[in-house]
Amino acid sequence: MAVVCTNIQEALAGIGDGASIMAGGFGLVGIPEKLIQGLREAGVRDLTVISNNCGVDEWGLGILLQNKQIRKMVSSYVGENKEFERQYLAGELEVELVPQGTLAERIRAGGAGIPAFFTPAGVGTPIAKGRETRVFGTKEYLLEYGLTADFSLVKAWKGDRFGNLVYRKTARNFNPMMATAARVTIAEVEELVEPGDLDPDQIHTPSIYVQRIIACSGHEKRVERRTVRK
Repeated sequence: MAVVCTNIQEALAGIGDGASIMAGGFGLVGIPEKLIQGLREAGVRDLTVISNNCGVDEWGLGILLQNKQIRKMVSSYVGENKEFERQYLAGELEVELVPQGTLAERIRAGGAGIPAFFTPAGVGTPIAKGRETRVFGTKEYLLEYGLTADFSLVKAWKGDRFGNLVYRKTARNFNPMMATAARVTIAEVEELVEPGDLDPDQIHTPSIYVQRIIACSGHEKRVERRTVRK
């Protein structure tokens, strides 16, 4: 059963310098924005962050980057953050770029207890340089390792006091698989309900994976790149 936290500091307890953290979201959709802000206020440093991307300048994980709290990023896309580019080119930030589907599968594998797997993605590219490959049938595959972390920060639409979670539409993205792949999963929800209020057939993350849950309000839900018709 998840612990219901009453404030961000309680939810983030135990996250110290050098921790590895998974952060849900795709672009700025479905990011645990209040927990990320709490990490900035806590001032923890030398973090290894596993996330699809690193937010944007001034928002999402980008605020941790600006505060020099991230030592290494494991990501599949980094194109919306100028400070990311500056730190990487200056040698201030370690980056491990992973094809997006491979990143998703590495996290899923980590959560499932699968230590490694072979994938065709990346074969014949700089990603495969110096790494193990094998031929299955007539096709070459690259060895990839499952990913786990000390903590996962996920964002859900609704959650109950046991820790069962429901995500809303595309905000599901990386959140469900990350919830399974950490020693401690911390869920930020928009609405906290009582056990039994969620339809069991609609639960995306069962409570067994969630150790802490906190209800937050005032989510900004910013748009990464706004595009409208002329």
